[in-house]
This record gives sequence, structure tokens and C-alpha cells, in this order.
Amino acid sequence: MDYASSAPTDRGVLRVMRKAESEIFANPGSLHHPAVLAKKAVEESRIKIANVLGAHKDEIIFTGSGTESNNLAVLGITSYVRHRKPMSDIGSFIPHIISSNIEHSSILEALKILEKEGVEVSLVSVDADGFIDHKEIKKLLKSNTVLVSIMYANNEIGTIQSIREIAKEIRHFKRLDIKNPKRSDLSVYPLFHTDATQAMNYLPINVEKLGVDLMTWNGPKIYGPKGIGGLYVRRNTPIAPIMGGGGQEFGLRAGTENVPAIIGFAKALEIAEKVKEKEVKRLTSLRDYFLLRFDLNNWSKAVLNGSIINRLPNNLNITISGIESELLVIELDAKGIYVSSKSACKNYETDESTESYVIEVLRKASGSKVQADGIRFSLGRDTKKEDIDHVIKSLKKILNKLKKWYID
Repeated sequence: MDYASSAPTDRGVLRVMRKAESEIFANPGSLHHPAVLAKKAVEESRIKIANVLGAHKDEIIFTGSGTESNNLAVLGITSYVRHRKPMSDIGSFIPHIISSNIEHSSILEALKILEKEGVEVSLVSVDADGFIDHKEIKKLLKSNTVLVSIMYANNEIGTIQSIREIAKEIRHFKRLDIKNPKRSDLSVYPLFHTDATQAMNYLPINVEKLGVDLMTWNGPKIYGPKGIGGLYVRRNTPIAPIMGGGGQEFGLRAGTENVPAIIGFAKALEIAEKVKEKEVKRLTSLRDYFLLRFDLNNWSKAVLNGSIINRLPNNLNITISGIESELLVIELDAKGIYVSSKSACKNYETDESTESYVIEVLRKASGSKVQADGIRFSLGRDTKKEDIDHVIKSLKKILNKLKKWYID
């Protein structure tokens, strides 16, 4: 019940990777025949991914993770505009970035770095369901805005954002502001980036229809290999690399290409797109069945975090006030049921907080004093109805055991 953290690698993906590992051993940057074969395999994978996304092959950048892709998008765009020469007509320019207060930590931490360097950052607040009003983005746009970064679907609560509407606001702002003399050197901005890591399995991902300039995703979330990520970068987007090296990936991501992982990455995305419609229907039905069986009304202090309407089909995040989420994770684990509390990417924090900043934002938006603590159940391709029955039965037993100490 923790597919949102990492999914098992698809068997079809494993097959093509094993074949690649035994047959394609050369460095794609060399000139001999084995290297040419490796380079060809990388480019064929790039084309496959581009076809799924409705993109050009030279717009697909391979990275080591979704976190790296997010950092390349945020830091790379900002670095380019801050160090570009000449910029005589805009003087001492201070870039402005817009994001949200429930973004993945890889975005929020990158923004903290930029703020320390003098970059202006605005975080739009979400409502009690974790949803962003695209009109709030419109209010924050201004002449020095270079990037808007809003995640497609939240990793903890599964809330789906109106990416197309946000893209429209950005395009409209560009049209209105294009004659501003202060922006003569900045007419391409603001650029729009979305972290689609959780969305790839379930939502439309055609980049042209979404209206995005940059889009992040990774391997483990789409039943692909670990240690591989992707960043779509629209042609002619002004972006700089964030690390030095051999100039691979069109000069944006240095390092010898991980050929087997890239091949597996492309295969995983093709499979995800092929089964998407069927899986969305199946998982939506299982998710709703979970809610029906658990019946929040039977538990006076149980709350569903996020909207049930604008939500990923495989996501349920529930707070049971008075019971720490980490205790529930341990109790469920003892019964062979594996779930998450806050994002797995936040478990290496140096502070000792067990609360989720995403749930905390929702509680503040609603005016609730309920703890900022939640359990995320995330379903996947192997989840069956009998699994839901087992989870509900076990969860009810655990809650009945704990409620005399915690809830009452």
C-alpha cells in the first residue's frame, strides 16, 4: 500500500534491461562500434519517450532522479538568467519564482538555496483540499517572474492541480507584458515547470496540451528502474547546467549515460501509457471501495486529507486524531501492510518532527486544530480487492486496540 513511494520494477522492463546489461556495455561517448550501438539504444529510448509525451527527441533530458530533474529545472533556469550577458537594459535584475507551499521537498529546498542568494520567491497557498486557484498565480505574476513551478499531483495527498489553467494564465501574462520595455531581454519568461512524478501513471501527459515548458518524472514511480529521472525541456528554453562534466545530454547533464536504465525507463513509460485508462478505472473503484469499507463516519476523529474529486485514483491519506501516524505505520507493518506517513523523501530530516508539512498546510487552511499527521495508502498494479479487505480488517482491529489510550 505504498506504491507512491516506489513501485516494483515491471517484468517487461526487467527483461529489456537484463538484455541491455549483457549486450550493451560500451560508453555511448566513444567512437567504436559497441559505443555506436550504445548511443543508438539511448537515442531510440529518447524517441520512444518523446513520442509518449508529444515532444521532440532533443527535448528529453535523462538525469539520475526526479529530485535532480527538479533541481535542474529550478536552479538551471535561475542560473541562466542571473549570469547571462549582456543584460544592460534590465540593470541589476532580481529573478522572481512562483511555487506552492505543498511542493515536493526537492523544489522547496532548491528555492531556499536561491532565497539565500537573493532570488525572490513567492509561495502560493492552497485551500483546505490542497488545491491551487489559478487566479492566485495570476496575482503573483510580475515583470521579473522567470519561473512558475507547480506540481501536477501532490505526492502525499494526491491532489491534482489545474495545470492547463495555470499555463493559460502565464501565456496571457506574457501577451500583456510583451511590450514592457523593461522586459525586452526577458520576453520568453515566465517559464512553466511541473513536477509530474506522481501523475505519469494516471493523468494526461502530452506536454503541448498541458502548456508546460519543463516537466519532471522518474523511473521508480512508473514501475521502471531506480536511479533514473527525466526532464522535458522545451526547445529554445534558456537553461544552464548545474554541474560540470563531459557535456552529455545536450550539455545539460554531465555523466556517462546509464544505458540499461534509460532503456528500461522508456519501456516503463510506454507500458504505463498503454495500461493507463484501464488502471485509472480499476484503482478508482478500489480506492472508493476502501473508503466505503472503512467508513470515516464510524471514526469520530478520522479525516480524509485532500479532495476526493481532484485526486489521483490510487491515493488515500487519512488522519486519525490522537494516534501518531508513525505508530500506525509500525502496527500495520507488523501485519504485513506497508504504508507511509509523511513523504519518504522527508525521512532524513535533521529535525525530529514527525508531522507532514503538507497536512499542516491543509489544517491551517481549514482552521482545524487536528494534528498535522496522516497515513497515506497508495494502491498499485498488484493491488486487489481482497488486499483492501485485509487492510480494512487489520486497520479496524488496530484502531480498536489503540483508541482507549489515544482517541478516548
